[in-house]
Amino acid sequence: MNARTACGANGHAHRIYEVVDRGSRGETSELVANSWVRCLKDYRLDPSRPSRPQVLDKASLAERCTRSADLIDCAKLEMTTLYQQLGDPELAVVLVDTDGVILHMVASPDFSHDVSRMGLRVGAVWSEAEVGTNGMGTCLVAGEPVAVRQHEHFFAEFTNLTCSAVPIFDPEGKLAAALDVTSRSQLMQQHSLVLLGMTAQMIENRLLDRRYRDAFPVHFHSRPEFVYTLHEGVLQVGHDGEIQAANRSALFQLGARSVEEVRGKRLDEVFQTTLDEIVRRSAKSSFHPVPTFRTQSANRFFMVAQEPPSRSTTAVERGGGKPTAVRLRPADESPRAQFGDARLSSQLALAAKVIDRRIPVLLHGETGSGKEIFARALHQGSPYCNGAFVAVNCASLPEGLIESELFGYRAGAFTGAQRAGRRGKIAQADRGTLFLDEIGDMPLSLQARLLRVLDERQITPLGSEDCIPVDFQLISASHRNLPERVAEGLFREDLYFRLSGLEVDLPPLRDRGDKRALIQAILDDEAGRAMRLAPEADALLMSHPWPGNLRQLRHVLRTATVLCDGDVLSLLHLPPSLRVGLQPALERECGDDAAAEVAAEETLALNPIQANERKVLLRLLEEHRWNVSNVAKTLDVSRNTLYRKLHKLHIPLSHNS
Repeated sequence: MNARTACGANGHAHRIYEVVDRGSRGETSELVANSWVRCLKDYRLDPSRPSRPQVLDKASLAERCTRSADLIDCAKLEMTTLYQQLGDPELAVVLVDTDGVILHMVASPDFSHDVSRMGLRVGAVWSEAEVGTNGMGTCLVAGEPVAVRQHEHFFAEFTNLTCSAVPIFDPEGKLAAALDVTSRSQLMQQHSLVLLGMTAQMIENRLLDRRYRDAFPVHFHSRPEFVYTLHEGVLQVGHDGEIQAANRSALFQLGARSVEEVRGKRLDEVFQTTLDEIVRRSAKSSFHPVPTFRTQSANRFFMVAQEPPSRSTTAVERGGGKPTAVRLRPADESPRAQFGDARLSSQLALAAKVIDRRIPVLLHGETGSGKEIFARALHQGSPYCNGAFVAVNCASLPEGLIESELFGYRAGAFTGAQRAGRRGKIAQADRGTLFLDEIGDMPLSLQARLLRVLDERQITPLGSEDCIPVDFQLISASHRNLPERVAEGLFREDLYFRLSGLEVDLPPLRDRGDKRALIQAILDDEAGRAMRLAPEADALLMSHPWPGNLRQLRHVLRTATVLCDGDVLSLLHLPPSLRVGLQPALERECGDDAAAEVAAEETLALNPIQANERKVLLRLLEEHRWNVSNVAKTLDVSRNTLYRKLHKLHIPLSHNS
């Protein structure tokens, strides 16, 4: 340790002793202060001395991972999804067991390499007794959500990190693990805790389903729109009608302090219905929540019950007992080659990486900007390319038909149904790709069912009681601003988080770098032969704003090629509506630097979290007259960290106050 580092460590230690010995907490939270007391008095740790976490040997780590196999398996996908949602390469999502041993970690290679030097790696022990106050270890001791900012860590070596952690409980209500997000930035701390809490609930519900596969899952809530969401209560009920387990939301709604208060009770002791009755009513209502009442308080709840997952037909059984071969994409068949725009190619390359891991992709873009073309390119370059690509436009289907279109129906399910029944779009996409276009227009009543399908990977056709397992990769798209739809109550927040494993913003035609090549390719395609554009026609097509994007361009060129008898397409062959306003359009393209800067900001391809972070930083910079040192001090980060963040969020420092 050099003199400067030792000086910093001593100053940090002095502050801890001030809080513990003199009780002068200042801005230090009670939770952190209590942790410091334990570190000094119970664990006998010295904050002025360097510390590194212990790392288990391979055999010990393998044994722990075997014991926690179900936990790790249930957590992996949710952790990857959370990492994609947070959208920051300088953070890690970490899972630790009850002893603080890191079992699984999701991070970029660069960040993993960086933090491994201070001991943040799989197999390291981050218990509070080992490395002092930290998000993971302190969360395990407190048994509640914890946020430990940089200087709140016990040892000075970790004061450049910010940790947010939440506990994960097993179906018995016992502490099973902690889920943590560790980063260099404090900006997303509160947002991280919210998303961590949601992710922990998903993992707990997965553990519950896995441990009680032979039980009937009973979903309920006092409000029907919350059934099939993270807010729902879930009871696992045996064939004899006795409650075997419950999630935390169920215990809260039933006023129970532990699962022991409800375990062993018959369902009809808690609600005014039997298991057989609620299963029958659920199937009859196409698994929409049906009303029932508590036996004691007569409070009304809405409930759905399903057959146990263990009764479902497995994928191998449906395939005649043989596993299906999956063709992997050769390296030279990368789908990015289909797009000449550099930013679009980069987005496609990122999407291709995550779609291979069955992480949902959400496409944003104006109407006609090529969302389905992009989705097909993803499908064709994925391991599911041998399966069907099934596209559903949620905006074009009447609300009364969209349910039968998606889930299908059995024979005689309703008047006018086909005699043999019908497979729904989701079943058709089995072992392929389901593309839900205009997902923002999906009715709220259907959003809950879609969320359940994504969680359980099985569907129940209308009028049927049988669950059909499905395996598909999901791509969704919308021209609407989904966070705004969520704020307006028109779109479920939990479904938005589930769909947005990776969000991709498709540029409109007017902003694409390959616009000229694209125009020429569509022109040749529509004409069926090689054609040339007259200079004035080329100028018009290049300067037009194309509000209808690719769809409008193809329609215009299709008509123009019919009108053109030769091989050169001129202004005369283009519609008059396109020629009106040619000069103003060209002037707009060549002038107004301010407008150009606004357009540049709109095409930065930031995800919603990054965009919000950018706004926060811009506001702070304005408040401090673009003094980076003052902003860094306000955020309690180093200048270098702040400079990296500004560069990443495309915030230039060439502003004059």
